[in-house]
Amino acid sequence: MKKLLFVLALALCATFSFAQQALFSGQQIKSPEINPDGTVTFRLAAPKAVLVKVTGDFLPKAKIQTPFGEMETEGSALMKEENGVWSYTTEKALEPELYSYKFNVDGIDLLDPANVYRTRDIVSFVNIFIITKEKGDCGDLYTVNNVPHGNVNRVWYDSPTLGTKRRMTIYTPPTYENGGNYPVLYLLHGAGGDEEAWPALGRQAQIIDNLIAQGKAKPMIVVMTNGNANCDAAPGEWHAGMYTPSFMGHQEGAQAKATTEEAYKDVMNYVEKHYRVMKGKKNTAICGLSMGGYHTYAISKLYPGKFDYIGLFSAAIQMGQSNHGNDINAQLSADATTSAQLKALFATNPKLYWIAIGKTDFLYEQNTTYRKFLDNNKYPYEYFETGEGHIWKNWRIYLSEFAQKIFK
Repeated sequence: MKKLLFVLALALCATFSFAQQALFSGQQIKSPEINPDGTVTFRLAAPKAVLVKVTGDFLPKAKIQTPFGEMETEGSALMKEENGVWSYTTEKALEPELYSYKFNVDGIDLLDPANVYRTRDIVSFVNIFIITKEKGDCGDLYTVNNVPHGNVNRVWYDSPTLGTKRRMTIYTPPTYENGGNYPVLYLLHGAGGDEEAWPALGRQAQIIDNLIAQGKAKPMIVVMTNGNANCDAAPGEWHAGMYTPSFMGHQEGAQAKATTEEAYKDVMNYVEKHYRVMKGKKNTAICGLSMGGYHTYAISKLYPGKFDYIGLFSAAIQMGQSNHGNDINAQLSADATTSAQLKALFATNPKLYWIAIGKTDFLYEQNTTYRKFLDNNKYPYEYFETGEGHIWKNWRIYLSEFAQKIFK
């Protein structure tokens, strides 16, 4: 027995020593390091590597062909080796923003072992860091600041329309526990995402916390649903098990009983029953990115008079296969049912119909021709255009702008 205890003690000592060595070794490499001149240096200890690159959204974009058309992807840069440590310093100072990156070592993607901050986008993990120069800039807005914080909860609800129990993420503002009723923003993710996308990639809680603290946004409840009708929750969080996420965020071949927009009434019914909600369209907003932009477009016209504030972020408005291709104006003009739904929606005089997209977004043409349809029918809307394309950098900006316009 004494011998066994001695062996166990040795094993524990060895484990502790290894852990301490790993901890101290990790502290020797600082990455990323934000330099006094605003540039950023990345480092990786890889003494046996032949070629190491850093890939990130702060580097010049590359273009790739996808089934959805030409899209921009993150650029990459070669790192230099010295004494087994590879490094790269950006050529210029980075502007305030949340940035993502990862390393590629001899053809194998690798996260930065010196940076514990990372997030998942569909099947890819990336490291993140934030640049901020002054209060109120983008980086500051995405930072956890010393302000009152709201709560973020994962909630299971019944969906009679889909015949399942599903999960959504709900943010309540810092003053929610004090009582009172609040307006509601329904915030929808894009293809490949789930109810975790906006909290993790979109910095939803940080943006809304900071805007409320600055007096730029009204305290609000934010509801983030899973927009994949054949999934009950994020991958690994429901009975389907640890399947590999896909671009469309669902199990291949799985069929849902109804569409996301048809089942959205179940979400709204649950929220209005279980949360202290200010009801009526003047207290209800909906917005979403890409696929979530399509869902926003579809839900708002399916339930006219429900939402006073509607936001389409890089929206995929394409209505399936059509001889008109990306010409949404031609599609809608030829579709009597959808045209009638949109007419009914705008007859309710929503206070804000907001369209936002980047200049190089692959959905730019769809949004341009959709705006032509709105113009031709004299349907009022606001348009907000940014640089770059179909990226979270833009969608965080759009949420920040939209949140300041609603419930005023």
